[in-house]
Amino acid sequence: MKNQGVETKAAPRPSRTSSSMGLEEGDSPEAAAPPEAALSQEDPKSSRDVSEELSRQLEDILNTYCVDGSQETPGEDGGQGDAPEPEEPEKSLSESPRNGEQEPGGPEMNGEKENSKGNEEFRPGEEAGDRDQKKAQEKKKAKGLGKEITLLMQTLNTLSTSEEKLAALCKKYAELLEEHRTSQKQMRILQKKQSQLVQEKDHLQGEHSKAILARSKLESLCRELQRHNRTLKEEGVQRAREEEEKRKEVTSHFQVTLNDIQLQMEQHNERNSKLRQENMELAERLKKLIEQYELREEHIDKVFKHKELQQQLVDAKLQQAQEMLKEAEERHQREKDFLLKEAVESQRMCELMKQQETHLKQQLALYTEKFEEFQNTLSKSSEVFTTFKQEMEKMTKKIKKLEKETTMYRSRWESSNKALLEMAEE
Repeated sequence: MKNQGVETKAAPRPSRTSSSMGLEEGDSPEAAAPPEAALSQEDPKSSRDVSEELSRQLEDILNTYCVDGSQETPGEDGGQGDAPEPEEPEKSLSESPRNGEQEPGGPEMNGEKENSKGNEEFRPGEEAGDRDQKKAQEKKKAKGLGKEITLLMQTLNTLSTSEEKLAALCKKYAELLEEHRTSQKQMRILQKKQSQLVQEKDHLQGEHSKAILARSKLESLCRELQRHNRTLKEEGVQRAREEEEKRKEVTSHFQVTLNDIQLQMEQHNERNSKLRQENMELAERLKKLIEQYELREEHIDKVFKHKELQQQLVDAKLQQAQEMLKEAEERHQREKDFLLKEAVESQRMCELMKQQETHLKQQLALYTEKFEEFQNTLSKSSEVFTTFKQEMEKMTKKIKKLEKETTMYRSRWESSNKALLEMAEE
C-alpha cells in the first residue's frame, strides 16, 4: 500500500508533461503557417510591447496553476503519513501458512472496489470483466476451503477418541479466530487507505482539469509567441544583412592592417637576426677575455708563490743576520736598529702586498660573478655590456698599476736586502 501511495503522489507529473507535449505538438503546424502582413509591419517598440504582454500572461498562468498545486500537496502527504501500519499482522502472516493463503484476499477485494469505482467513473465498458474475475476468485476460495476441510477431516480420523477430536477442533477454532481478528484489523487499515486513495484520486482529477485548462491557455499563448517570433526573425534577417556588409568592410580593413603588420614583422626578424649575430660575436669575445683572465690569474698565483719563497729566504737570511748581529751587537747597534726597521718595513710591505693580493682575488671573483650575470642579461641590454667593458678596462689598468707597485716594492726590497748583506759582510 505504501507503493500505491507513492504512485498516486507521482501521478500529477505526467499530466503536466502531457500538456507540454501538447504544446510542442501544437507548435509544429503553426511554424508552417505563412506570416501575416500586419504583424510584419510593426516597429521594434510594438514588438517589445507584445513580448512583454506575452511574458506577463505566461507568468500569470504559471502563478495561478503551479501555486495552487504546491499549496494542496502538503496536506495530502501529511494525511498519508498518519496511517500507522501494525506489526502484529505481519507476524501472523509469517507464522501461519493458512493466513498467508487468505491474506491476499483483503487487498484484492479493496483493489476490486477501487477498480470498480474507477470503472464506473472512467471505464464503464469493463464491468463484465470485473464480474468474471470476482467469480473466478470465489471459485478459487471455495476450492481452498474444500481442501482445508478434507485435511481437517483426515487429521480428525487419525485421532482415536472424541475428546482428542474435540480438543483438535477447539485448537483449530482458536487459530481461525485469531486469523479472523488479524484479518479484521487489516481490513480496517485497508479501508482507511482506500478512503485516502479516493481523496487523492479526486484531488488528482481536479489537478488534471486545471492542467488541461492551463494547456489550452499555453497553446494560445504559444501561437502568439510564434507570430511574434516570425516578426523578430524577419527583423533579424534584415539586421544580419546589414551586419554582413559591415563585416565585409571590417575584413577588408583588417586585411590591409594585417599586410602592414607582416611587413613590420619581416623587418623586425631581419633586425633580430643581425642582433643575434652580434650577440654571438660578443659572447666569443667574452670567452676569450675570460681565458685571458684565467691565464693572468695563474700567472699571479705563480708570482705570489715566488714571493712567498723569497719571503722564506729573507726570513732565513734575517735569522742569520740576527745571529751575526748578536755577535757584533756592541759595534753595530745603530746599524742593527736601522736594519731591523728596514726588515719590519719590508714585512709590512709584504703583508700589504698579501692583503692587496686577497683584495684582488675578491675583486676578480666579484667581476667573474658580474660577468656571468652580464652573460645572462646580454640579450636584453647592450648598455650593460659597455659599462662592464669600461669596468674591465679600469680593472686591467688597476692590475697594471699594482704590478708596477709590486715591481717597485721588489726593487726596494732587493736594494734593502743588498744593503743588509753589505752591512752584514762589513
